Amino acid sequence: MSAIRHPDHTEAPAPPLPRRWLVLALLCTAQAMLIIDITVVNIALPTIGAELRLDREALTWIVTGYTLVFGGLMLLGGRLADLFGRRRMLLTGLALFTAASLAAGLAQTGPVLLGGRLAQGLGAALMAPAILSTVTTAFHGAERNRALGLLSAIAGGGAALGVLIGGVLTAGPGWQWIFYINVPIGALILAVLPTVLPADPAGAQRERVDVPGALLVTAATASLIFGLVRAGDDGWGSATTLGALAAAVVLYAVFALVERRTAAPLMRVALLARRTVVTGAFLMLMATALLISFFFLGSLYLQDFAEYSALRTGLLFLPVAVATTIGAQLAANLIGRLGPKPIAVAGMVLAAAASGWLAMLEDGSRTVAVVAGLALGAFALGTLFITANATALSRVGPQEAGVASGMVTTFHELGGSVGVAVMSTVAAASIGASVPQLTGFTDAFLVCAVASGVAALIALVLVPAGKVETGGGPHGH
Repeated sequence: MSAIRHPDHTEAPAPPLPRRWLVLALLCTAQAMLIIDITVVNIALPTIGAELRLDREALTWIVTGYTLVFGGLMLLGGRLADLFGRRRMLLTGLALFTAASLAAGLAQTGPVLLGGRLAQGLGAALMAPAILSTVTTAFHGAERNRALGLLSAIAGGGAALGVLIGGVLTAGPGWQWIFYINVPIGALILAVLPTVLPADPAGAQRERVDVPGALLVTAATASLIFGLVRAGDDGWGSATTLGALAAAVVLYAVFALVERRTAAPLMRVALLARRTVVTGAFLMLMATALLISFFFLGSLYLQDFAEYSALRTGLLFLPVAVATTIGAQLAANLIGRLGPKPIAVAGMVLAAAASGWLAMLEDGSRTVAVVAGLALGAFALGTLFITANATALSRVGPQEAGVASGMVTTFHELGGSVGVAVMSTVAAASIGASVPQLTGFTDAFLVCAVASGVAALIALVLVPAGKVETGGGPHGH
């Protein structure tokens, strides 16, 4: 995950922190918690659904609720860090995330669990911008590059690692521990970090906080997800589905108007008129929607249809996690020589091939074929994250790099929410059913194949030709 803010380039650089490497270790651990919690619940969904008696719609919200609030309020979190101080927002967000994790683990009903997930997302939205902003001020020169590289590496593999950890914990002490594990880790960071991180400067920036914009974009996306999920039960032509989707369109339009008129907009709509920024946002949206959908569908297929245990399913995702990391590293090494276009197009074509392979699953399909398809898709999509960030930041000045990076990161979180909502609806016959049907999974993977193929064609036209500079700003998963 990338965070959002750069330090103000007009200020004199602060001296390096004396215990900055300890600070980095603590911040990397906190960052890992935020990323892992995007996917750690996937493996636990069948168990959670059975114990709390949750249907497909409720289970979908357990996944999407976290990323919805995380992405929808992240830019607001960056503004609050400017207004009240990075250290204060970091500690506030961490305390909220830790308490929310405890509440989620203790939940005995679906609404309480969803409330815990939403509160986790709010804590993450406050933490994520402050984490990278703190790193960029605590380190200088080559040390800063090393620190940001480590933070990005954690972000790159964290989502895939979450599936593995979720399987181990669900099969061991129980699904509650996918949340409980955050409590001692968060408490330890809360105890140590204030002793090594200096207080915020007295003269914090006093800029307007665009609360209406944050609420509008989050409400619009929530309405969109609600409509997509309800379509699985009520149909695409139902009044509930059409009403929710229409409300989303209206709210997004109002959000655009508000952002154009406010003095300190949450999202600079004008930036999305730039080809490079809109291209990066598009690639990030599609890559995240497809990758998180792969994790979502794959984990449910292996448990509900193949009837594997949570532990075995988690272990089977180990090669998928490795493939994601390999894809990201390969793209990082090649993008400077090849430029973003061939990597983006090839990544989407490979993702379409992997999805098509999984769409042809039959009863009795060998597990190795399923895992190979998931791994190929994860490898392909792993190449797109740094490609999206590098493209978005390639022609953006230093004074706008933080805003552009934050916008692309917002599309990362919201892409995961929308992707899971769509796939949950398409695969409705296979999720939460007493007798899961294979056709639900194959139909969903077919949609992934078509979406990847269309995205490859769009990338062929939209992604600028030539090489880009990859060091222009922060980037992440």
